[in-house]
Amino acid sequence: MRGADYVIKRVAFALLTVFIAVTINFALFRLAPGTAVTNLARVPHATPETRLALKREFGLDKSKLDQYFIYLKQLSRGNLGISFENSQPVRDNLKTALINTIPMVLLGTLFAIVIGTITGVLAAWRRGTAAEGASVTTALAFYSMPTHWLGLMLVILFAGTLPTGGMTNDFLINPSFWQHFKDLVAHITLPALTLGLVLFGEYTLIVRSAMLETLSEDYILTARAKGLRPAAILRMHALRNAMLPIATLIALSLGYIVAGAILVETVFSWPGIGRAVYDAVLARDYPMLQGAFLVLTVSVVFFNLVADLLYFKLDPRITE
Repeated sequence: MRGADYVIKRVAFALLTVFIAVTINFALFRLAPGTAVTNLARVPHATPETRLALKREFGLDKSKLDQYFIYLKQLSRGNLGISFENSQPVRDNLKTALINTIPMVLLGTLFAIVIGTITGVLAAWRRGTAAEGASVTTALAFYSMPTHWLGLMLVILFAGTLPTGGMTNDFLINPSFWQHFKDLVAHITLPALTLGLVLFGEYTLIVRSAMLETLSEDYILTARAKGLRPAAILRMHALRNAMLPIATLIALSLGYIVAGAILVETVFSWPGIGRAVYDAVLARDYPMLQGAFLVLTVSVVFFNLVADLLYFKLDPRITE
């Protein structure tokens, strides 16, 4: 019963968090100065009647409370609203942006997880050696680099080798599947590498810290005294018992995949959700911003819930 209570409480807490985030998400953008029709005040042919008609079309003439209940009603039906900028459904805009963003950010995140875990384990296992110094120094160096600066450096280094802008080659007419796939891989390499290099240092430090704590436990000393091979001790005892903080970090990283990477997408002209959010901020496109942040909130809460449920699997003692 304790396990069932734990799961129910975590799911209920996740749903409550989403509801609170939806409410804050709605109110936050209404506190910003101006509206979607503010810029029309500087347009000569934008009469007061035109601005009023646009306010009525987008529901901006209603009170904030009425707008909030309308928003919740539409949200319950899966309708995220209509974009102020292009009059298209927000859901369709986000779908297109997410399809472009997720492969790039996922590739960079997986690179960071794999490389960061390997270097973190190496730094902890070879504590006090040159291997640890090289691993930690390299991780800290990349982790401290501004994302846009690193992206620009990679553009300079690989400008003649790999594509440095956009998602596809516009001059590739009627490509086959493999031609399109190779072109996409070539374009995705630099932005994904930029993101991965900046993120892997975080994994290196967290994994190293968790591993050092685990390696100092008595059961590791017992395993060594039994004559177990170092690889077996590392894999079956040390790494497995250090998985709780690592699982948390991985869950957070996967949750933020849908947020995109505004700086990376800007440097490499990648048409993802980061650029879409940036454009929506400039246009005061409330429905687009609300939809993007709602998707991000649900994603983060969901993967945190997954991490909580994994804790129960990795360490049943948390229900005690």
